[in-house]
Amino acid sequence: MTKRQAAYEGAVLLGHEIVGSGHQAVIVLHEWLGNHENYKLICPVLDKNKFTYIFANLRGYGLSKEHVGTYTIKEAVGDVLTLMDYLGHHYFHVVGHSMSGMIAQYLMVTASHRVKNVVCVSPVPASGFRADANTLLSLQASISDDAAICRAIDARTGGRYGTAWLDYKLSIARQASSEAMAGYLRMFTSTDFSARIKGITSPLSVIIGNQDIPFYRRDSIEPILNSLFKYTRVSEIHDAGHYSMLEVPALFVSLLEQGLSRPEGNS
Repeated sequence: MTKRQAAYEGAVLLGHEIVGSGHQAVIVLHEWLGNHENYKLICPVLDKNKFTYIFANLRGYGLSKEHVGTYTIKEAVGDVLTLMDYLGHHYFHVVGHSMSGMIAQYLMVTASHRVKNVVCVSPVPASGFRADANTLLSLQASISDDAAICRAIDARTGGRYGTAWLDYKLSIARQASSEAMAGYLRMFTSTDFSARIKGITSPLSVIIGNQDIPFYRRDSIEPILNSLFKYTRVSEIHDAGHYSMLEVPALFVSLLEQGLSRPEGNS
């Protein structure tokens, strides 16, 4: 431990795994029903000489399961900044998936002087995931009901995968505490900071899957993001749903690193 890192003794440090040793740091965040294990299949084909990937788990999830909190977007952003300070990365790229796509967008607002390129995968926009009563009940059921989780995952992948794959994804989802799941569900269904996004000129790269539920498909999500961001580039994968890093890992990495390599600024 360095002298700088010793200064963080007693602070909440998100559990994480580091892949690569490149000079460009990338913080990678996960979705509501996942953690860093969502990204295991992409690790062999990442550019480890150019990038250092930090796969972090939010409070209550996986490697951070022991960390309790309020599970708000401000807390999550604060935890990300603390971790990157601890690791010595003042400037960094951000990758957010689904609910953490919202966290990535909030970082663009509150830490624009530190954030370089941002890639959002099937993201919840800054305006939030607006769910009707029945949808919200279904999501709440997933906190404790394995069958409800499997239905949610199946719907987000076009109903194309077998029981073993769904069980695998379920095993990742069940590494989170129910308290954290409930807290982050409140976060991404009730938070709206879209008014603070308008005027941001930083480029945003987005990866979506055509087999996802309607909310995350191109015809729904692209107009929302275009209304908020001036420079949005959307890449659609026809043969993937919500979990493109698991479904088509090699193609996902290609699109991801294209986004991370965009010239900073208006492009």
